[in-house]
Amino acid sequence: MNLLLPLLLLSFSWLASSLNFHGADISSLTVVEEAGVHFKDNGKALPFETILKNHGMNAARVRIWTAGQYNLQYGLALGKRIKDAGMTLIVDLHFSDTWADPGHQSIPSSWPTDLDGLNTQIYTYTQNVTRSFANQGTPIDILQVGNEINNGLLWPVGEVSSAGYHPLSELLHSAINGAKSVASPKILIHLANGWDWSGLDSWFSNVYVPGALSADQVDIVGVSFYPFYDAGATLSALKSSLTNFTKNFGKPIVVAETDWPVSCSGVSLTEPSIPVSASGQQTWTNDIKNILAGLPNGRGQGIFYWEPGWVGSANLGSACADNLLVDSSGNTRTSINIFSQDM
Repeated sequence: MNLLLPLLLLSFSWLASSLNFHGADISSLTVVEEAGVHFKDNGKALPFETILKNHGMNAARVRIWTAGQYNLQYGLALGKRIKDAGMTLIVDLHFSDTWADPGHQSIPSSWPTDLDGLNTQIYTYTQNVTRSFANQGTPIDILQVGNEINNGLLWPVGEVSSAGYHPLSELLHSAINGAKSVASPKILIHLANGWDWSGLDSWFSNVYVPGALSADQVDIVGVSFYPFYDAGATLSALKSSLTNFTKNFGKPIVVAETDWPVSCSGVSLTEPSIPVSASGQQTWTNDIKNILAGLPNGRGQGIFYWEPGWVGSANLGSACADNLLVDSSGNTRTSINIFSQDM
């Protein structure tokens, strides 16, 4: 027997458990429940947030659109459940009537379409959202200003590829000031493709503009990291990218979105040695946790599994059939334990 093996296993276990946040985005929870799904853990029906908390998750994220299904009232109700469960609340503002991501960042239909008007609107909107959570006794712990904003937000006014970084920097500055005028949430900036160091480097080297967004307004950086959208999204690339980021920009960082499939065919995953299974979900998550926990100066702060209970949309936007931590009836899989060791 290799006498170093127990020591190495202990070392890796310590790394994975040293992060501050172990959580999930559960934005679809109310939608799923209204469709008649009842979540069960070992055969016992429980609220999904309770199941997650019982298995080591201490934080949950909820997205908010300016209109539509995931509006403010929806987010407030779900936020209360998250806080009542004793979890850290992350609110993800999309600044759009619908999905905002690297390919979609549409100005809300009722908002102005000029930079001055949008600066005022995003200030008052973010102020109102933040105040609304505080007024119901569930203050936001971490406020995410924009969702995967690699190419900006509120297009075309805040679109980096056409307008440069200055309008985006102004808009983020205004949003953060709106939130800070009524409360004190930590501010998180979220980009896609956390494995892409050149993209992170370019963005953060340009977004801080005198008189607009400053580095001291940003508390945490979040990145998305998925195994099925781009061949470059390997674990080694993530480690290199986040190591470079922490050395160059010195900000705490989380993997704000990730997941792994239990069912997938015809798709080239970036880590083919990891099985497509519930055990593979645990391996993938642990590998990311260990990368984060090994970053310089303790900058790695946490990981959030994206929509682990979205029964009815189990592919979670990917070409893989099922990426959930529960089955189609809402029963937990063994991978619900991805954070159990962190309790």
